[in-house]
Amino acid sequence: MNDELILATYESISRLTRQMLAAARNGDWDGLVRHERECSGLFARLMNGEDQRPRGTDFQRRKAELIRGVLDDDAEIRLLVEPWMANLAILLGHAGRQRRLSQTYQSGE
Repeated sequence: MNDELILATYESISRLTRQMLAAARNGDWDGLVRHERECSGLFARLMNGEDQRPRGTDFQRRKAELIRGVLDDDAEIRLLVEPWMANLAILLGHAGRQRRLSQTYQSGE
């Protein structure tokens, strides 16, 4: 990958993480997952295409800015998602217990 394509990919990832953050703020979990899948595909492309050759200062500065922004968005997304995940785990735990109780009482009939 050339420098322009690498930075364009990081910019796309940055745009997607901002969309993920907006989705998390709005409780749009399907949208969050959709954007996360797109992000994963872009990260895979970077891992396969970005070589380790030295690059210029401007390139390194811009790449670092983009990565910092992605990490900041990711941290906020995690803060928003963790309570939702905890509630989901509680709901799933209750559903599992109810299913086991139902199965236990049905098998005794």
